[in-house]
Amino acid sequence: MTPTPIPLPDRLSTDAQSKYYVAAVFEHDIGIRFNGKERNDVEEYCISERWIKVAAGKARDRKGKPLMITLKGAVEVYYRDPAPEAAQG
Repeated sequence: MTPTPIPLPDRLSTDAQSKYYVAAVFEHDIGIRFNGKERNDVEEYCISERWIKVAAGKARDRKGKPLMITLKGAVEVYYRDPAPEAAQG
């Protein structure tokens, strides 16, 4: 039996140095739908402010982190269902 995931926060970042990073959330697979389309390249999101941040190509800042662009629209975040396991006999 898998542990119940914590509720998804309103704002979340994949950068471990960000104050919006929550390690417990990343123990589970997260899905992000932006304007009705599944996105796999999201670095940060905010549901209440309706935006996501994605890398702007291969451009990097002077610290080596990718440059980000902000896209505005409808943001839906959810936990993906785990793969169905074989029935135990």
